[in-house]
Amino acid sequence: MRKLLVGMAVFGLLAAACAEENPVVQPGTPQPGETAADCARGVTGYVNSGSLTIGTDNPAYPPYFQGGTTKASGWKFNDPNNGKGFESAVAYAVAGAMGFSGDNVQWVVAPFNQTYAPGPKGWDFAIEQISFSTKRARAVDFSDSYYDVNQALVAVKDTPITSATGLGELKAYTLAAPIGTTSYDYIVNVIEPSKEPGAFNSLADTVAAINAHQVDGIVVDLPTALFIADPFVQEVKDSVVVGQFPTVGTPEHFGMTFVKGNPLAGCVNQALAELKSDGTLEAITTKWLSKKTNVGAVPVFGTS
Repeated sequence: MRKLLVGMAVFGLLAAACAEENPVVQPGTPQPGETAADCARGVTGYVNSGSLTIGTDNPAYPPYFQGGTTKASGWKFNDPNNGKGFESAVAYAVAGAMGFSGDNVQWVVAPFNQTYAPGPKGWDFAIEQISFSTKRARAVDFSDSYYDVNQALVAVKDTPITSATGLGELKAYTLAAPIGTTSYDYIVNVIEPSKEPGAFNSLADTVAAINAHQVDGIVVDLPTALFIADPFVQEVKDSVVVGQFPTVGTPEHFGMTFVKGNPLAGCVNQALAELKSDGTLEAITTKWLSKKTNVGAVPVFGTS
């Protein structure tokens, strides 16, 4: 019996040594020298076999999606299939890096509050300005950042709030943002206004509230602020971007979201690394965000 036990122990040590030399590689774990396309080929379980299915909300808002739509498309403002706008361009670049042609990319509607909710999804990943948070990451997996973002304040020209230069000066005003967003969290947790903030179901409702003079200002991410206050767009009528907010703690960033445990997340991270390394992501950001604004420089609010 003792000889048998010793033999089993030796066998166990040999097996462990072999396991260390030849570890089991999980799908979606890029290996040294492996490209994003190599990684994606090893993944099974795509929502639609042979295609990459990407979710975003409908309406798909500029500057993240642009180019308009057709009556037959079913998309209200902009059709993500045209590749125009920051997030559409990023999604197609990521898909291309993973070996998918444009014809093998499918877009489906993904309501924003479902993009960070647990459970199965009808898309492989979602992309729609989803800011990373520890709470959200307990329910879904996030990709690495494809855009680091600040929040900003939009208000109507010549109203008292436009003279504010610090966070403390904003406390007396009624601020608003779409509920469930990091913009709303910033109002509640950082600005801490003395008046109950406006919480709306969508960006469209938030914009309607300030246009109806129900609130003094709205908080949105900076690229959205630059678009809706653009002098040639003016979704918020007679508006300006009063300022952008200072970063508190870890810089806020957007990431794609995946069902927990989806191995495709690792392949997307590899694709993003490649796009950052060769300058593609920077070029997309410059084209769709930096060059598309007519607002000019936006000051940063002081912390007091």
